[in-house]
Amino acid sequence: MIAASFSLFFASFLSATLLPGASELLLIALLTQSPEAAGILVAVAAAGNTAGSAVNYALGYWIGRPVAERLPFILTKKRLEQAEGWFGRYGRWSLLFSWLPIVGDPLTAIAGVLKTGFGPFLVLVALGKTARYMAVAAGVQAVALW
Repeated sequence: MIAASFSLFFASFLSATLLPGASELLLIALLTQSPEAAGILVAVAAAGNTAGSAVNYALGYWIGRPVAERLPFILTKKRLEQAEGWFGRYGRWSLLFSWLPIVGDPLTAIAGVLKTGFGPFLVLVALGKTARYMAVAAGVQAVALW
């Protein structure tokens, strides 16, 4: 279980950075093998994903938008603009949606670019990421019961 947890943390971490990943698939596979470990697996996935988002925040904070725009393999200009739109409309509360595909990871980088306080950033992102993994776990449990 320790090796599987480490793999899940690493996959979740990478999925939250600006690189693509599929940590939900690994979580589903692990949940089907060890449904009794759902709480631990959800916590590990959420922690890894939140840590990866903190890397995005740090990149945004330290390198800023001008550098981010020159690294299209990390963050496309379109995704950056979408994330800015969300952040402009909903403020830091938009970080609750950092779990969303396409716009979620850029949102965490924009939070850094805009120098959002790290404490609120961490709380909001962790809540959003944890809710996503809890929903995945609940879905796996519902299918298993069906």
